[in-house]
Amino acid sequence: MKFLVFLGSSRVSSPPRPERLGERVALACVQHLQAHFEGVEVTLVDPLMIEQGPVFKPHFSYAAGRAPESLDALAARIGEADGHVMVSPEYNHSMSPALAHLLNHFGSSLYGFRPSAIVTYSAGQWGGARAAIGMRAFLSELGCLPVSAMIHLPKAQDVLDPEGGFLLGVDAERWRGYFDRTLAQLHWWAEAAAQQRQRADPAARSPGFTRSPAQRNAPE
Repeated sequence: MKFLVFLGSSRVSSPPRPERLGERVALACVQHLQAHFEGVEVTLVDPLMIEQGPVFKPHFSYAAGRAPESLDALAARIGEADGHVMVSPEYNHSMSPALAHLLNHFGSSLYGFRPSAIVTYSAGQWGGARAAIGMRAFLSELGCLPVSAMIHLPKAQDVLDPEGGFLLGVDAERWRGYFDRTLAQLHWWAEAAAQQRQRADPAARSPGFTRSPAQRNAPE
């Protein structure tokens, strides 16, 4: 089983402190999946490590061999993945622009028929919960339907250290159980979807859109 953990921040700045709070959250998700589910391969996707071009251009719109190598590599990883973890802060009650920008490079033909998990965080008291509301619709449109349980981390800097471990003084067992509820759902659905994809090609009955958005329209 292969999982991608998308870090939804490309900001490196100070203030605010600590820098790249989302990296702690993403690393915690990576470590939990690796520690609690046998035989999984987990890859952290960091937008800072991916060349996306100065102007937005979807990966599929490049001529063959002309897309940035990092986008080609990520497209391959998305197509091979069994599930995704989407880690996002909250911007104006919405998901991270950096995460949306990165995910929008690829279409539902890559994400589709694979589950996702929503993980949000903040330095304040809300834990990014309001961003998660919009993320459900966004991820469903991509085809990687989110599982029902979610993870929200208020004051994440007081819960996790820079390596994604739990800080001294927090109830680590309770936090692990909280993470596990969501990630166990993700693993269950990912395993079920993988088995079903082996039995029947989902694109045979529900092909991806290849011409224009008008393919979505009802018959006239």
